[in-house]
Amino acid sequence: MMPSSSCICKHISPFQTKTRFIILMHPKEYKKEKNGTGRMTKLQLENSEIIVGVDFTNNKRVNEILAKEKSCSYLLYPGEDNFNLSIRKSSEIVSFMSDKPHIFILDGTWPCARKMLKLSKNLQQLKRVSFDNTIKSKFIIKQQPASLCLSTIESVYTVLNLLKKGDFEQCETEGFLIPFEKMIEYQIECMLDSNNKNDRSSANGALIPKNIYKKISERNIIFEQES
Repeated sequence: MMPSSSCICKHISPFQTKTRFIILMHPKEYKKEKNGTGRMTKLQLENSEIIVGVDFTNNKRVNEILAKEKSCSYLLYPGEDNFNLSIRKSSEIVSFMSDKPHIFILDGTWPCARKMLKLSKNLQQLKRVSFDNTIKSKFIIKQQPASLCLSTIESVYTVLNLLKKGDFEQCETEGFLIPFEKMIEYQIECMLDSNNKNDRSSANGALIPKNIYKKISERNIIFEQES
């Protein structure tokens, strides 16, 4: 039921990767975020799939993957004791990653992701990978807990580039974020369009980046009204 003008299909350019990405999507994300970055990630990666749920302990598909690919399944999640792709040498990455790795990604808000992991006993047993993020998210239309928190598609983009740097992946990631960037551009244009009757915000103001606001309760987008 989305307007055709918001469609990002023309910007999608799927490609193949050695790594398979399994996007574990929270039901709230699946139902509400029609242009969510988890869906975009799936569209961009041929070797990927989406599984919806909260507690994956008894999820048939997840356990099917784990039973078959247990030795080469990983969870992308931040933490000090994780295998940090940002600081590892190429030889260490190649040695740590299996021949055909499966990386599970929790797709939802940070509170939802924490709950998903807390409930999913099978995911808790997986080896974890992480990275040091030094860039700010381009997702300026959505409130994040901190300025360095990334969306799902930005996280996968970072992982792919680190695996390429570690001589593990050979895919071309240029253009991977284009659908994401086009979606943001479109939404900002709508918000600043004075003829858009569906937008309750004034189009005569300037957009303030989300990372200025520290309270989660603040609106996702806040406009500074002209005097």
